[in-house]
Formats: sequence, structure tokens, C-alpha cells
Amino acid sequence: MFRLGADKVVRLPRHPRAVEAITHELRWLPRLAPGLPAAAPEPLGRGEPGEAFPWPWAVYGWLDGRNPVPGALEEPRLLAEDLAAYVAALRRIDAAEGPIGYRGVPLAARDRFMREALAQLAGRIDTAAVTDLWEQALRAPEYTGPPVWAHGDLMAGNLLVSGGRLTAVIDYGTVGVGDPAVDLIGAWCLLPAEVRGVFREAVGADEAEWARGRGWALSIAVIALPYYWEPTRRSRRTRGM
Repeated sequence: MFRLGADKVVRLPRHPRAVEAITHELRWLPRLAPGLPAAAPEPLGRGEPGEAFPWPWAVYGWLDGRNPVPGALEEPRLLAEDLAAYVAALRRIDAAEGPIGYRGVPLAARDRFMREALAQLAGRIDTAAVTDLWEQALRAPEYTGPPVWAHGDLMAGNLLVSGGRLTAVIDYGTVGVGDPAVDLIGAWCLLPAEVRGVFREAVGADEAEWARGRGWALSIAVIALPYYWEPTRRSRRTRGM
């Protein structure tokens, strides 16, 4: 991402998955953005591959704000309410023609990847405790309701805040239809424990959805951990942010 002047940003993908994400969000953002309470990136133009750059790229309107910092939120309760309002609004948008999301699969589909990651983490973390939490999530009933939209990656890096309030949600490369519980991950990846109940009540998550949401948050963290455990990979990721 490169800022272009005062009011634009250029997104240049660095790998094929990022190319797919740009193409995906350019298609679906115009449909979703009008129904959301938080700002979304406004596509302003698309660049085609050429000699100077080999992949499609895009220009968006600039969005002010900063990423919230877990453990140092200015207004955690208000942010919990804002995030819940965003999730609820996204779920209300007609999803009849929506694509399957990047994470639009049952939680059980991640079991093999979790087991592989846990094997790599043996001796580094309490794998028995993590396995117990994971198996609790797997025992929760699967989602069988109507198709609903889910952003799929509501981590701190994809949220913008100002004065502690949610102002924008970015990176719609994972948006799609699937288990809506994936959009509960912010309850554990961002919000402090004392306001998780506020978020849950506002979203209206029942026991099964809440359990799956915790499973999604756990699996996303654990599956990524072996890769980012290595210092050289952590520093490379930091430089690329």
C-alpha cells in the first residue's frame, strides 16, 4: 500500500493470492459498502498488468484513522458496540448471490491444519490446553442457517478507529458467504474480556456460534504461529506492513 497524494492510496499486490483479493473486493465492495455503518475503501480505478508491474493493481480513496491496539483501547465498550453494529449490518445485506468466503467453510475443515500446527509447536506452548479448547469448539453444532455475509478477517489490522470509535473496515479480499461465527474473532483478538459480553449480546450470538467464533480465533492464531515464531519471518512481516 502506498499513499497517493492527500486522498488516495495505491494497492500493489505482491503475490497471486493478493491479486485474487483485489479482484474480489473490486467486485463486491460497491455492493456492500452502502449498507455498512463503518466506511469501506472506495475503489477509484484499476490498473492493468504491464512492463512496469506484472499484476493488476488498484487505487482507492484514503481513509483516515489508525489501527486499534489490543490491550490499549481508548473506548473498549464503545468499540465493542461499533464492531457488533458493523457485523450485524453486514449480515443483513442480501447474500443470495454472494460467493463462498475465503474462510467460508465449516470449522472442522481446519482440523488437519490445526493438528499440524500443534505438532510443530510441541514443547513451545501448552498444546494440551489448546487442543482441549479446539475440541470444545469442534463439538459445537455447525451453522445451518441461511446464507449470510462475513468479512472473514476482522483483525485489528483491518480496522480503523478515531477517538476509540470504529470509523472504517478495510481489506475485503476475504469477504463472502459462510459461517458467520468467523466475524466474532475480534472478541478474542481485539477486545478485552470485560466487554466481550457486550459484543456478544449486541451481535446476538448463541452458545454454538460463540463457541465456533472462539474456535475460529484460536485456529487463526495457532495455524499462523509456527511460521511467525521464527525471528527472521517476524521481521520480514513487520517490514512489509
